[in-house]
Amino acid sequence: MALSYSARSRAIEPFHVMSLLARANELQAAGHDVIHLEIGEPDFTTAAPIVAAGQAALAAGHTRYTAARGLPQLRAAIAEFYLSRYGLCIDPERVLITPGGSGALLLASSLLVDPGKHWLLADPGYPCNRHFLRLVEGAAKLVPVGPEERYQLSAESVAAHYDNQSVGALVASPANPTGTVLSREALSRLSQALKARDGHLVVDEIYHGLTYGMDAPSVLEVDDDAFVLNSFSKYFGMTGWRLGWLVAPSDAVPELEKLAQNLYISAPSMAQHAALACFAPETLEILEARRAEFGRRRDFLLPALRSLGFGIEVEPEGAFYLYANISGFGGAAADFCRHFLETEHVAFTPGIDFGLHRAPHHVRFAYTQGLARLEEAVERIARGLRSWQP
Repeated sequence: MALSYSARSRAIEPFHVMSLLARANELQAAGHDVIHLEIGEPDFTTAAPIVAAGQAALAAGHTRYTAARGLPQLRAAIAEFYLSRYGLCIDPERVLITPGGSGALLLASSLLVDPGKHWLLADPGYPCNRHFLRLVEGAAKLVPVGPEERYQLSAESVAAHYDNQSVGALVASPANPTGTVLSREALSRLSQALKARDGHLVVDEIYHGLTYGMDAPSVLEVDDDAFVLNSFSKYFGMTGWRLGWLVAPSDAVPELEKLAQNLYISAPSMAQHAALACFAPETLEILEARRAEFGRRRDFLLPALRSLGFGIEVEPEGAFYLYANISGFGGAAADFCRHFLETEHVAFTPGIDFGLHRAPHHVRFAYTQGLARLEEAVERIARGLRSWQP
Protein backbone atom coordinates (compact mmCIF):
# COMPACT_ATOMS: atom_id res chain seq x y z
CA MET A 1 0.00 0.00 0.00
CA ALA A 2 1.45 3.37 -1.04
CA LEU A 3 1.29 5.93 1.75
CA SER A 4 0.84 9.62 1.04
CA TYR A 5 2.90 12.15 3.01
CA SER A 6 2.45 15.90 3.30
CA ALA A 7 3.68 18.30 0.66
CA ARG A 8 5.47 20.29 3.36
CA SER A 9 7.46 17.23 4.39
CA ARG A 10 8.43 16.48 0.80
CA ALA A 11 9.50 20.11 0.28
CA ILE A 12 11.99 20.08 3.16
CA GLU A 13 15.41 18.97 2.00
CA PRO A 14 17.67 16.72 4.06
CA PHE A 15 20.95 17.91 5.50
CA HIS A 16 23.39 16.76 2.82
CA VAL A 17 26.17 16.79 5.40
CA MET A 18 24.43 14.03 7.34
CA SER A 19 25.01 11.49 4.56
CA LEU A 20 28.61 12.62 4.43
CA LEU A 21 28.83 12.21 8.22
CA ALA A 22 27.33 8.73 7.97
CA ARG A 23 29.99 7.76 5.43
CA ALA A 24 32.72 9.30 7.61
CA ASN A 25 31.48 7.24 10.55
CA GLU A 26 31.51 4.08 8.40
CA LEU A 27 35.14 4.75 7.47
CA GLN A 28 35.97 5.40 11.10
CA ALA A 29 34.29 2.16 12.20
CA ALA A 30 36.39 0.35 9.59
CA GLY A 31 39.53 1.60 11.31
CA HIS A 32 40.35 4.76 9.34
CA ASP A 33 41.43 7.94 11.12
CA VAL A 34 38.83 10.50 10.01
CA ILE A 35 39.30 14.19 10.78
CA HIS A 36 35.84 15.72 11.25
CA LEU A 37 35.57 19.30 10.01
CA GLU A 38 31.98 18.93 8.80
CA ILE A 39 29.70 19.26 11.83
CA GLY A 40 29.00 22.57 13.57
CA GLU A 41 29.43 21.29 17.11
CA PRO A 42 32.14 22.39 19.55
CA ASP A 43 34.55 19.57 20.34
CA PHE A 44 34.71 20.57 23.99
CA THR A 45 32.41 18.71 26.35
CA THR A 46 30.07 20.77 28.52
CA ALA A 47 32.01 22.71 31.15
CA ALA A 48 32.31 20.94 34.51
CA PRO A 49 30.32 23.49 36.59
CA ILE A 50 27.35 23.10 34.23
CA VAL A 51 27.54 19.32 34.36
CA ALA A 52 27.70 19.43 38.16
CA ALA A 53 24.64 21.68 38.28
CA GLY A 54 22.76 19.25 36.01
CA GLN A 55 23.71 16.30 38.20
CA ALA A 56 22.60 18.18 41.29
CA ALA A 57 19.28 19.01 39.62
CA LEU A 58 18.68 15.33 38.84
CA ALA A 59 19.59 14.32 42.37
CA ALA A 60 17.19 16.93 43.73
CA GLY A 61 14.36 15.57 41.59
CA HIS A 62 14.06 18.49 39.19
CA THR A 63 12.60 16.27 36.48
CA ARG A 64 9.12 17.70 36.09
CA TYR A 65 7.70 20.19 33.62
CA THR A 66 8.54 23.85 34.14
CA ALA A 67 6.38 26.78 33.10
CA ALA A 68 6.16 27.11 29.32
CA ARG A 69 8.26 30.28 29.41
CA GLY A 70 10.92 28.52 31.48
CA LEU A 71 12.35 28.77 34.96
CA PRO A 72 11.94 32.33 36.31
CA GLN A 73 15.43 32.21 37.80
CA LEU A 74 16.95 31.26 34.44
CA ARG A 75 15.08 34.02 32.62
CA ALA A 76 16.34 36.45 35.27
CA ALA A 77 19.90 35.15 34.83
CA ILE A 78 19.71 35.71 31.06
CA ALA A 79 18.41 39.25 31.61
CA GLU A 80 21.32 39.89 33.96
CA PHE A 81 23.69 38.52 31.32
CA TYR A 82 22.39 41.07 28.80
CA LEU A 83 23.09 43.79 31.36
CA SER A 84 26.63 42.65 32.11
CA ARG A 85 27.61 41.77 28.53
CA TYR A 86 25.78 44.43 26.48
CA GLY A 87 24.71 47.05 29.02
CA LEU A 88 21.06 46.33 28.14
CA CYS A 89 18.18 46.32 30.62
CA ILE A 90 15.93 43.49 29.41
CA ASP A 91 12.80 42.62 31.38
CA PRO A 92 13.02 38.88 32.25
CA GLU A 93 9.35 38.65 31.28
CA ARG A 94 10.44 39.14 27.66
CA VAL A 95 12.65 36.03 27.73
CA LEU A 96 11.26 32.61 26.78
CA ILE A 97 13.33 29.45 27.33
CA THR A 98 13.08 27.05 24.39
CA PRO A 99 14.22 23.53 23.37
CA GLY A 100 17.38 24.66 21.61
CA GLY A 101 17.68 27.63 19.29
CA SER A 102 15.43 25.64 16.96
CA GLY A 103 12.59 26.00 19.47
CA ALA A 104 13.06 29.76 19.42
CA LEU A 105 12.91 29.78 15.62
CA LEU A 106 9.78 27.63 15.69
CA LEU A 107 8.06 30.13 18.01
CA ALA A 108 9.12 33.17 16.00
CA SER A 109 8.13 31.72 12.63
CA SER A 110 4.80 30.44 13.99
CA LEU A 111 4.00 33.86 15.41
CA LEU A 112 5.08 36.08 12.54
CA VAL A 113 4.54 34.21 9.26
CA ASP A 114 1.14 33.48 7.75
CA PRO A 115 0.70 30.92 4.94
CA GLY A 116 2.10 32.25 1.69
CA LYS A 117 4.08 35.04 3.35
CA HIS A 118 7.87 35.11 3.55
CA TRP A 119 10.96 36.43 5.27
CA LEU A 120 14.03 37.61 3.42
CA LEU A 121 17.05 35.37 4.12
CA ALA A 122 20.65 35.58 2.98
CA ASP A 123 21.85 32.93 0.52
CA PRO A 124 24.13 31.27 1.68
CA GLY A 125 22.70 30.69 5.14
CA TYR A 126 21.75 28.06 7.68
CA PRO A 127 19.34 25.69 5.86
CA CYS A 128 16.97 24.94 8.74
CA ASN A 129 15.85 28.57 8.78
CA ARG A 130 14.09 28.26 5.44
CA HIS A 131 12.77 24.81 6.34
CA PHE A 132 11.07 26.09 9.49
CA LEU A 133 9.31 28.70 7.38
CA ARG A 134 8.05 25.97 5.03
CA LEU A 135 6.82 24.02 8.04
CA VAL A 136 4.49 26.88 9.03
CA GLU A 137 3.31 27.16 5.38
CA GLY A 138 5.37 30.28 4.83
CA ALA A 139 8.47 30.66 2.71
CA ALA A 140 11.97 32.04 2.55
CA LYS A 141 12.83 34.54 -0.15
CA LEU A 142 16.53 33.85 -0.62
CA VAL A 143 18.61 36.92 -1.44
CA PRO A 144 21.94 36.09 -3.14
CA VAL A 145 24.84 37.60 -1.21
CA GLY A 146 28.57 37.30 -1.76
CA PRO A 147 31.81 38.64 -0.36
CA GLU A 148 30.91 42.08 -1.69
CA GLU A 149 28.06 42.18 0.87
CA ARG A 150 30.05 40.23 3.47
CA TYR A 151 27.43 37.52 2.89
CA GLN A 152 24.80 39.56 4.80
CA LEU A 153 21.49 41.23 4.08
CA SER A 154 21.53 45.01 4.13
CA ALA A 155 19.10 47.91 4.07
CA GLU A 156 19.74 48.07 0.32
CA SER A 157 18.83 44.40 -0.20
CA VAL A 158 15.64 44.92 1.81
CA ALA A 159 14.74 47.82 -0.49
CA ALA A 160 15.47 45.71 -3.58
CA HIS A 161 13.72 42.48 -2.57
CA TYR A 162 10.90 43.35 -0.15
CA ASP A 163 7.44 42.96 -1.72
CA ASN A 164 3.80 42.69 -0.69
CA GLN A 165 4.26 39.08 0.44
CA SER A 166 7.21 39.95 2.71
CA VAL A 167 6.65 40.21 6.46
CA GLY A 168 10.23 40.58 7.67
CA ALA A 169 13.80 39.39 7.49
CA LEU A 170 15.90 36.88 9.37
CA VAL A 171 19.62 37.56 9.64
CA ALA A 172 22.38 35.80 11.56
CA SER A 173 25.31 37.53 13.23
CA PRO A 174 27.77 35.83 13.43
CA ALA A 175 26.54 33.86 10.44
CA ASN A 176 26.69 30.19 9.54
CA PRO A 177 28.44 29.25 7.21
CA THR A 178 30.47 32.44 6.69
CA GLY A 179 31.27 33.70 10.20
CA THR A 180 30.57 37.33 9.29
CA VAL A 181 29.19 39.82 11.82
CA LEU A 182 26.75 42.69 11.33
CA SER A 183 27.96 45.98 12.79
CA ARG A 184 25.78 48.11 15.02
CA GLU A 185 25.30 50.56 12.13
CA ALA A 186 24.31 47.76 9.72
CA LEU A 187 21.79 46.39 12.22
CA SER A 188 20.36 49.88 12.75
CA ARG A 189 19.97 50.47 9.02
CA LEU A 190 18.34 47.05 8.57
CA SER A 191 15.92 47.81 11.38
CA GLN A 192 14.99 51.17 9.87
CA ALA A 193 14.47 49.65 6.41
CA LEU A 194 12.14 46.99 7.79
CA LYS A 195 10.21 49.32 10.09
CA ALA A 196 9.59 51.61 7.12
CA ARG A 197 7.82 48.62 5.52
CA ASP A 198 6.06 47.41 8.71
CA GLY A 199 8.31 44.34 8.69
CA HIS A 200 9.76 42.34 11.55
CA LEU A 201 13.48 41.94 12.18
CA VAL A 202 14.52 38.55 13.56
CA VAL A 203 18.20 38.07 14.44
CA ASP A 204 19.94 34.77 15.08
CA GLU A 205 22.59 35.55 17.72
CA ILE A 206 23.37 31.89 18.42
CA TYR A 207 27.13 32.36 17.88
CA HIS A 208 27.41 35.40 20.13
CA GLY A 209 30.38 34.99 22.44
CA LEU A 210 32.34 33.20 19.71
CA THR A 211 33.93 36.24 18.09
CA TYR A 212 37.61 37.06 17.72
CA GLY A 213 39.22 40.43 18.26
CA MET A 214 35.82 42.06 18.69
CA ASP A 215 32.42 41.57 20.32
CA ALA A 216 29.28 41.26 18.20
CA PRO A 217 26.64 43.88 19.01
CA SER A 218 23.16 42.65 19.84
CA VAL A 219 20.36 43.96 17.67
CA LEU A 220 18.60 44.94 20.91
CA GLU A 221 21.15 47.74 21.25
CA VAL A 222 19.50 49.47 18.27
CA ASP A 223 16.02 47.94 18.03
CA ASP A 224 14.08 46.99 21.15
CA ASP A 225 11.28 45.57 18.98
CA ALA A 226 13.46 42.95 17.29
CA PHE A 227 13.16 39.23 17.98
CA VAL A 228 16.40 37.58 19.13
CA LEU A 229 17.13 33.88 18.83
CA ASN A 230 19.90 32.47 21.00
CA SER A 231 21.13 29.13 22.27
CA PHE A 232 23.17 27.47 25.00
CA SER A 233 24.68 25.16 22.37
CA LYS A 234 27.62 27.07 20.89
CA TYR A 235 29.34 29.51 23.28
CA PHE A 236 28.02 27.67 26.34
CA GLY A 237 28.81 24.24 24.88
CA MET A 238 25.51 22.54 25.76
CA THR A 239 24.56 21.07 22.36
CA GLY A 240 22.99 17.84 23.61
CA TRP A 241 21.11 19.53 26.44
CA ARG A 242 18.78 21.15 23.85
CA LEU A 243 18.29 24.58 25.36
CA GLY A 244 17.88 28.04 23.87
CA TRP A 245 15.99 31.27 24.36
CA LEU A 246 13.98 33.92 22.57
CA VAL A 247 13.82 37.61 23.49
CA ALA A 248 10.64 39.20 22.18
CA PRO A 249 8.75 42.50 22.48
CA SER A 250 6.54 42.51 25.58
CA ASP A 251 3.27 42.53 23.65
CA ALA A 252 4.27 39.34 21.78
CA VAL A 253 4.96 37.29 24.92
CA PRO A 254 1.37 36.12 25.65
CA GLU A 255 1.00 34.78 22.11
CA LEU A 256 4.42 33.13 22.24
CA GLU A 257 3.64 31.55 25.59
CA LYS A 258 0.44 30.09 24.17
CA LEU A 259 2.38 28.62 21.26
CA ALA A 260 5.03 27.18 23.60
CA GLN A 261 2.36 25.52 25.73
CA ASN A 262 0.99 23.77 22.68
CA LEU A 263 4.17 23.02 20.74
CA TYR A 264 6.47 21.61 23.42
CA ILE A 265 4.99 22.31 26.90
CA SER A 266 8.39 23.34 28.26
CA ALA A 267 12.12 23.10 27.63
CA PRO A 268 13.96 20.25 29.43
CA SER A 269 13.85 21.00 33.15
CA MET A 270 17.22 19.37 34.01
CA ALA A 271 18.93 21.39 31.28
CA GLN A 272 17.39 24.61 32.59
CA HIS A 273 18.68 23.98 36.09
CA ALA A 274 22.11 23.11 34.67
CA ALA A 275 22.17 26.31 32.61
CA LEU A 276 21.93 28.42 35.75
CA ALA A 277 25.63 27.61 36.21
CA CYS A 278 26.50 29.08 32.77
CA PHE A 279 26.74 32.60 34.11
CA ALA A 280 28.92 31.86 37.15
CA PRO A 281 32.36 33.53 36.99
CA GLU A 282 34.21 30.20 37.07
CA THR A 283 32.15 28.94 34.10
CA LEU A 284 32.63 32.10 32.07
CA GLU A 285 36.37 31.83 32.66
CA ILE A 286 36.33 28.35 31.09
CA LEU A 287 34.21 29.55 28.17
CA GLU A 288 36.44 32.53 27.47
CA ALA A 289 39.48 30.23 27.39
CA ARG A 290 37.66 28.09 24.84
CA ARG A 291 36.82 31.18 22.78
CA ALA A 292 40.53 32.03 22.71
CA GLU A 293 41.32 28.50 21.55
CA PHE A 294 38.82 28.80 18.69
CA GLY A 295 40.53 32.05 17.75
CA ARG A 296 43.91 30.33 17.56
CA ARG A 297 42.42 27.65 15.35
CA ARG A 298 40.94 30.22 12.98
CA ASP A 299 44.24 32.07 12.84
CA PHE A 300 46.00 28.87 11.81
CA LEU A 301 43.48 27.38 9.39
CA LEU A 302 42.55 30.57 7.50
CA PRO A 303 46.03 31.32 6.08
CA ALA A 304 46.81 27.61 5.68
CA LEU A 305 43.81 27.04 3.40
CA ARG A 306 44.44 30.26 1.51
CA SER A 307 48.01 29.14 0.85
CA LEU A 308 46.64 25.95 -0.74
CA GLY A 309 44.46 27.95 -3.16
CA PHE A 310 41.11 28.07 -1.36
CA GLY A 311 39.32 31.36 -1.92
CA ILE A 312 38.31 32.76 1.47
CA GLU A 313 37.46 36.28 0.43
CA VAL A 314 36.06 37.58 3.72
CA GLU A 315 37.83 36.94 7.00
CA PRO A 316 35.29 35.48 9.46
CA GLU A 317 34.92 37.42 12.69
CA GLY A 318 32.89 34.83 14.57
CA ALA A 319 31.41 31.33 14.84
CA PHE A 320 33.85 28.50 13.96
CA TYR A 321 33.57 28.18 10.19
CA LEU A 322 35.52 29.05 7.06
CA TYR A 323 33.46 29.31 3.86
CA ALA A 324 35.80 28.68 0.95
CA ASN A 325 35.51 29.09 -2.81
CA ILE A 326 36.92 26.06 -4.67
CA SER A 327 36.49 27.40 -8.21
CA GLY A 328 40.23 27.42 -8.69
CA PHE A 329 40.33 23.63 -8.39
CA GLY A 330 37.44 22.88 -10.77
CA GLY A 331 34.56 20.48 -10.26
CA ALA A 332 31.51 20.46 -8.01
CA ALA A 333 31.66 20.83 -4.24
CA ALA A 334 29.85 17.55 -3.53
CA ASP A 335 32.38 15.57 -5.59
CA PHE A 336 35.24 17.57 -4.11
CA CYS A 337 34.15 16.75 -0.54
CA ARG A 338 33.62 13.10 -1.41
CA HIS A 339 37.14 12.87 -2.86
CA PHE A 340 38.80 14.13 0.31
CA LEU A 341 36.68 11.95 2.54
CA GLU A 342 37.39 8.76 0.57
CA THR A 343 41.07 9.36 -0.20
CA GLU A 344 42.39 11.43 2.71
CA HIS A 345 39.70 10.83 5.34
CA VAL A 346 39.06 14.53 5.93
CA ALA A 347 35.38 15.46 6.15
CA PHE A 348 34.06 18.94 5.33
CA THR A 349 30.72 20.21 4.02
CA PRO A 350 29.63 21.04 0.44
CA GLY A 351 28.06 24.44 -0.10
CA ILE A 352 24.81 22.94 -1.38
CA ASP A 353 23.70 22.58 2.24
CA PHE A 354 23.58 26.36 2.63
CA GLY A 355 21.53 27.56 -0.31
CA LEU A 356 21.73 28.06 -4.07
CA HIS A 357 23.95 31.06 -4.73
CA ARG A 358 27.32 29.78 -6.02
CA ALA A 359 26.77 26.77 -3.77
CA PRO A 360 28.42 24.16 -6.05
CA HIS A 361 31.65 26.19 -5.87
CA HIS A 362 31.93 26.45 -2.08
CA VAL A 363 32.71 24.27 0.90
CA ARG A 364 32.57 24.89 4.65
CA PHE A 365 35.25 23.91 7.13
CA ALA A 366 34.38 23.77 10.84
CA TYR A 367 37.46 24.32 12.99
CA THR A 368 36.06 22.22 15.81
CA GLN A 369 39.21 20.13 16.20
CA GLY A 370 42.42 20.91 18.08
CA LEU A 371 45.41 22.54 16.40
CA ALA A 372 47.31 19.27 15.99
CA ARG A 373 44.36 17.73 14.15
CA LEU A 374 43.97 20.84 11.99
CA GLU A 375 47.64 20.69 11.05
CA GLU A 376 47.21 17.05 10.04
CA ALA A 377 44.06 17.95 8.06
CA VAL A 378 45.94 20.61 6.10
CA GLU A 379 48.70 18.12 5.24
CA ARG A 380 46.12 15.63 4.01
CA ILE A 381 44.23 18.27 2.01
CA ALA A 382 47.46 19.37 0.33
CA ARG A 383 48.11 15.75 -0.62
CA GLY A 384 44.53 15.25 -1.78
CA LEU A 385 44.69 18.29 -4.05
CA ARG A 386 47.44 16.60 -6.00
CA SER A 387 45.19 13.62 -6.78
CA TRP A 388 41.97 15.64 -7.36
CA GLN A 389 40.61 15.31 -10.88
CA PRO A 390 37.39 17.28 -11.61
